[in-house]
Amino acid sequence: MDLSSVLASPSYGKAAETYKKAVTVAAAAAGYAVVARTMARELLPDEVRGAARWAASVVRDHILPRPKQRRVKTLYIGRASELSGHGDNRLFWDARAYLATRIDPRAEGPLIVAAGAGGGGAQAQPQAPLLLSMVPGGSATDAFLGVEFTWRLVTVSRRNKDDGDGGRPSALALTFDAEHTDVALGEYLPFIMAAAEAQRRQDTALKIFMNTGWSWHGISHHHPATFDTVAMDPALKNAVVADLDRFLKRREYYRRIGKAWKRGYLLYGPPGTGKSSLVAAMANHLHFNIYDLDPSHVPSNSDLQRLLLGMANKSILVVEDIDCCFTAKSRESVAQYPYITDDDADADDDDASDSSQDPKPKLAGVSGAPTKEGEGITLSGLLNFIDGLWSTSGEERIIIFTTNYKDRLDSALFRPGRMDMHIYMGYCCWEAFKTLAKNYFLVDDHALFPEIQELLGKVEVTPAEVSEMLLRSEDADVALQGLVEFLQDKEGTKP
Repeated sequence: MDLSSVLASPSYGKAAETYKKAVTVAAAAAGYAVVARTMARELLPDEVRGAARWAASVVRDHILPRPKQRRVKTLYIGRASELSGHGDNRLFWDARAYLATRIDPRAEGPLIVAAGAGGGGAQAQPQAPLLLSMVPGGSATDAFLGVEFTWRLVTVSRRNKDDGDGGRPSALALTFDAEHTDVALGEYLPFIMAAAEAQRRQDTALKIFMNTGWSWHGISHHHPATFDTVAMDPALKNAVVADLDRFLKRREYYRRIGKAWKRGYLLYGPPGTGKSSLVAAMANHLHFNIYDLDPSHVPSNSDLQRLLLGMANKSILVVEDIDCCFTAKSRESVAQYPYITDDDADADDDDASDSSQDPKPKLAGVSGAPTKEGEGITLSGLLNFIDGLWSTSGEERIIIFTTNYKDRLDSALFRPGRMDMHIYMGYCCWEAFKTLAKNYFLVDDHALFPEIQELLGKVEVTPAEVSEMLLRSEDADVALQGLVEFLQDKEGTKP
């Protein structure tokens, strides 16, 4: 269709006519408005015109609300604790540690680079990561729950000129929209403190504590075991990791249901199946210190109580070979041993229902008989800490018992709420072997794997025995051939 035919169409003619009428009306209205404004200026007094403008502004304010003016709130977080009057302000150092993870190193402007956390006088670790910080007067922006927060490192003048600061930046200024004050104080700053605490725990070397009498003595714990390196059934391993992760997230849940925030695990199986390695892997995964309790070194139940109360939160209590620590003696046998105190003889009703025949286990000496008063602890005393009144003396704790012989344990240990998860550490399976082969030789496959898989299905061998064979050579071919011969020898088919 050409232009001439479009211009000649009836629809185009109607549209053009409508447009002309609209332009004419608009021009007439504009002309009337100019005439009316001129007449009003000439004929109406200034007072009347002022009243008309005021009335128009009132109507406009009601119809069109004014834009809200942003009110800014600033919080100053001092380097020193202004409320206590002495010492460093923990929130200041927590905020600086948190901001070190939020600053973009590619952003424009100068930055300060330091090694290690260093906050509050702490010494930098030899292999500490590099941390970024604002220069005095610098700023950084962070977002939390949809709210924008601006941080500035500032110097606040102080009345005491001899405080030794020497003009160093002494405060962080946190600026945000005033309507989000509740978010800043109730959620944002607590989140920063929690994040900084978690980071501190990750940067702090783990310790393992051993008991001597009623006191703990700790040393650094550098066990390299992780869930990636522990040789065990993969499905069971995943179940343990999921259970631990779920436990960490359930603080409010435990509080709501009225239970102590703790979790119990019973590791059982033949010797050499990796129970100690699993404990170390759990500690490294949670970043919890380990308290390795030796009941034979605890003189009495009161000393045991002091020991357990001395444990920190976020820790693991381990009692290895629990079946060797206690022997069971019936309630009726108390008459045979008058040096057992009335307190030891009186057990909770719960404990009585747990172990009707052997309700009162007593720590045994070499002879297996109860020792004199004050020279041993009872299983009841230990169980009271697990789920009795003393169980709430701490929180976020893991309790682990290990044994080679589950059937020898007192039935009181199996009461629900004590050992929440029973983990069988069995003989080396095919999947566990592949983990060991990957650990030692970084291989996922080998020509000898099919033969080894077949032999492992016929022979009971522990992961410790397999590890011993793999350690004999750094050459995968030599070590795996030695393992094949070892397995054949155990099966009795070695040529």
